[in-house]
Amino acid sequence: MNVAYPFSAVVGLDDLKLALLLNAVSPRVGGVLVRGEKGTAKSTIVRALAGQLPAVDTVAGCRFACDPAAPDPSCPDGPHEPGGPAERRPSALVELPVGASEDRLAGSLDVERALTEGVKAFEPGLLAAAHRGVLYVDEVNLLHDHLVDLLLDAAALGTCYVERESVSVRHAARFLLVGTMNPEEGELRPQLLDRFGLTVEVRASRDPRERAEVVRRRLAFEADPAAFAARWRDAEAGLAQRIAAARERLAGVALPDERLEQIAAVCAGFEVDGLRADLVTANAALAHAAWQGRAEVAAEDVRAAARLSLPHRRRRDPFDAPGLDESLLDELLDSTSPGDAPPPDGGGGGGKTPGPPQGPAPSREADSEQDADPSQDTGREQKASPSQDAGGSQAAGPEQDGGPARDAERSMDAGPEGGERPGGGERVAAVAAPHAVPLLEVPGVGEGSAGRRSRSRTARGRVTGARRPAAKVRDPHVVATLLAAAPRQRERGRRGAGLVLRRDDLREAVREGREGNLVLFVVDASGSMAARRRMTTVKTAVLSLLLDAYQRRDKVGLITFRGRTADLVLPPTSSVEAGAARLRALATGGRTPLAAGLARAAEVLRAERLRDPARRPLLVVVTDGRATAAGDVDRAAGPLAGTAGIVVDCEDGPVRLGLAGRLAARLGARLVPLGDLDGIVRAHRGREHGKAA
Repeated sequence: MNVAYPFSAVVGLDDLKLALLLNAVSPRVGGVLVRGEKGTAKSTIVRALAGQLPAVDTVAGCRFACDPAAPDPSCPDGPHEPGGPAERRPSALVELPVGASEDRLAGSLDVERALTEGVKAFEPGLLAAAHRGVLYVDEVNLLHDHLVDLLLDAAALGTCYVERESVSVRHAARFLLVGTMNPEEGELRPQLLDRFGLTVEVRASRDPRERAEVVRRRLAFEADPAAFAARWRDAEAGLAQRIAAARERLAGVALPDERLEQIAAVCAGFEVDGLRADLVTANAALAHAAWQGRAEVAAEDVRAAARLSLPHRRRRDPFDAPGLDESLLDELLDSTSPGDAPPPDGGGGGGKTPGPPQGPAPSREADSEQDADPSQDTGREQKASPSQDAGGSQAAGPEQDGGPARDAERSMDAGPEGGERPGGGERVAAVAAPHAVPLLEVPGVGEGSAGRRSRSRTARGRVTGARRPAAKVRDPHVVATLLAAAPRQRERGRRGAGLVLRRDDLREAVREGREGNLVLFVVDASGSMAARRRMTTVKTAVLSLLLDAYQRRDKVGLITFRGRTADLVLPPTSSVEAGAARLRALATGGRTPLAAGLARAAEVLRAERLRDPARRPLLVVVTDGRATAAGDVDRAAGPLAGTAGIVVDCEDGPVRLGLAGRLAARLGARLVPLGDLDGIVRAHRGREHGKAA
């Protein structure tokens, strides 16, 4: 028998424990999204929580865990009579694998039997299994968007609907939803982030004593799981009793009008979109008050709830780092408080679970460093600090097109290409806010991962035809099925108005949608690009393309070439914010090893074809076409021929050599002048200046 690691034995992670416990007390809170680096016990603590939830009474034999006191009237296994035979089951812990299909999640109808036999046969999915328990989704950011939508809709409504060709099944699906993710592997869209009730950022403690205690307990658990669990049995029993008592107390907790107005003022003060934040914060404050044993919501309950419900709702741009300014939170609470003040410890207040002392709380230095990191703030001009800029001056922002600062930078440039400074200093150009770009897509029809860029045959999308099924029919094409059966009705001896269908008549729909691609950026960071002060425009254009890749659900990679080498600064990933951070910090200068950049791109694409063969690549080369370092450009371009590509021509000035156009011809790629992208930026900037005037 597998023994779960005790919840009470987890060291630190107080915010995560509190968020999980608030959802255990009140499922109306809406679930928890746990964001954090790998190896921080995210999965361990979620699995441990399931063991603390009270067992549930269910209708005997019901696959949907109906409550015998109030059975679901639309249960597919029903109807059940209230007060009928019952059985007691432990709260379920259901894990949703990343590769799960829609049928596995929501359940599946046997459409063949429905059409040919008139039988409504339904096989329940994971949503039914998780009813009145915990549904755990590890790496939720790697799920297809439509699965995340379906999952969050069920969590919000408490009901799962399965609709297939006029056959409809509905059943209750109320569960505690917990999703975990590593932001380095890609972000959820802000619309999906908003659907999670609470969010917690998890980082490993930097305190050596606390880290040592984590390892000490884990080694003890692995050596003898049963004995370790026995040591924590009393703490676990006390925690389970406290959860059950808080659940019973919740219905009697009052939310005074002044606290409700305080919640509304805090949400308005942080300028969150919509009203979901207000509802979640109110429900979390009620749960926190019940957890603390209070009959009325207090200011500390509102603060604890806001700290967990607002950080992920403040993101308006995919490059924005989540976070919450707690000093602003305190100001808003103080300005609307009817008289009491936030707790002196500045935390959630009493949300810690019972158990022995666990050492000092984790340091928040990493949080403050991330909040202060200017590379995470899209839309503001980024300038190199004196410590980064050996030349002693800062890079000009996009609005600084002339004046003494520009002249000073020009005088500092050295070398024939003007990219490096005396003493080997490097220039880091500023980046403006990203803007819309033209649609770039891979030609043809693929069969890759769902997305929004190129045409693809997918399970979801518009119907473009019908075909004979190779296996069991999942998506029948009713009209094509009827047309196939109609000519055979006389020989089948049809009687009356009924239509006789056979297995051979069935046709399934062929659908076409959109797929996500691998967009590999190859960016020229040499001195020839920086000499004419184009790098700000180039970096802004690439940032705009990165934003476009995020919105279209692509994987992205970034190669830069300068000096004598080409570097893969961002291996292919779904985390475009990591690409944006590396792009902002990109230094320029040196010669132009164009051949090395193309050769490195060929290596990356070759490896990705083996790793993810269904995802078609799109190569985006950003360069002026100059090649001033050793290397045969024609030879390096050979392996890339046939790959869908774009060459963004950055050449400007009165005399143009057309080198980027020649490179595009070698690659068989489409040539896009930088002005086609930059023109949008300039037009937008002109409108902003007009508003300011």
